[in-house]
This record gives sequence, structure tokens and C-alpha cells, in this order.
Amino acid sequence: MKVSREFYQRDAVTVAQDLLGLVLVHETAEGITKGIIVETEAYMGTMDAAAHSYKKGKSGRTNVQYLEGGYAYIYLIYGMYYCMNIVTNQPGIPEVVLLRALEPLDGIKLMEQRRTTDKLKNLCSGPGKLCSAMDITKDNYGMDLCGSRLYLEEPEDKKPFEMIASKRINIDYAGEAKEYLWRFTIKDNKYISCKIR
Repeated sequence: MKVSREFYQRDAVTVAQDLLGLVLVHETAEGITKGIIVETEAYMGTMDAAAHSYKKGKSGRTNVQYLEGGYAYIYLIYGMYYCMNIVTNQPGIPEVVLLRALEPLDGIKLMEQRRTTDKLKNLCSGPGKLCSAMDITKDNYGMDLCGSRLYLEEPEDKKPFEMIASKRINIDYAGEAKEYLWRFTIKDNKYISCKIR
């Protein structure tokens, strides 16, 4: 069952936790790929020094963050890797959740071709890797996650798990915000991007 709009219309920290165990689906001309979300990070907008909307506010890049929850916010890092975020909360509140890692589920051969590797643990173990494996690019910026191409769904068999909260990664510039425990992972999952700090 596809995730409803209401799911996304809550604060980013809550959504980031509830995303764990859900399935990200991307339907493309090449085929369908799916992965279980195993690692997320919440970014709490204008109150969060690590967020793109902090101080800068509404700009060309962050415009989609000001919509209601349930849209894709895609950006490029290091001039070469795309990252997928999910817009959350109500209109005018620019909060997002970064998808940091997936456990590959379906379309694995296609993911391997896109990533040029057959190492399953390495296919989606990072925000840039998962976007490459799932063929998520700037063309997906602003896409409605309640649509029919890029969306989230409940897994057919959701296994119980323990969640771990830890510090977010690579945000040393963010002052005290770098200490917030807004990274969420499934405990002992081998597909997360890096060890818990």
C-alpha cells in the first residue's frame, strides 16, 4: 500500500523515524527498483543550522521545501552525487528528511548495472549511492511522492526492528546542531552508510 499524504505532513524528526522499514520505489523506462529505507536524517528548517533553508530561507534550490509534505527535494553534492530528501510538515515549514541508505529489495540487477558493482552491501549504502542505483536525478526534483513513478509503500512483510538515534554526518559546520541526535538507523542493519558515532 502506497504511503498517504498525511504521513508526510508531520515534523521531520517524527517522519525520519517512521520512514525506517518503508520501501522506496522508482518506476523508470528501464524497470522498477525498490529498497527498504534503513537510514535517515532529519533537517528541521529555519531552526536547524545544518539545513539548507537555515538563514537563506526560500531560494531557487529550496523552493520545494515550502510545499506541503510529500515532495522530493533533490540536490547535487561535490558536483557529482545526487541526494534525495523528502519534504515534510505543512506548507511554509521547510523541513526535510535525507534518505541515507537503502537495503536493496527489487530490481537488483538493474541497480548493479547503474552502480557498476555486484557488491550488494555497496549498492545503496549512502545518499549518493542510493540515488545512482535508483536512477534518482535532478529530473526528480519536486516530484510528488503520492504519484505513480517515485513513491513509498508499506512492505509486504515488515519485520520488527530496533531503531538507533545518533548524530548526523558531515555537518561539522553547524555549531551545536551537529550534536542533535537526528540520524536514525535500523540497529545492526548491514546496509547503513557508516558506523554509528
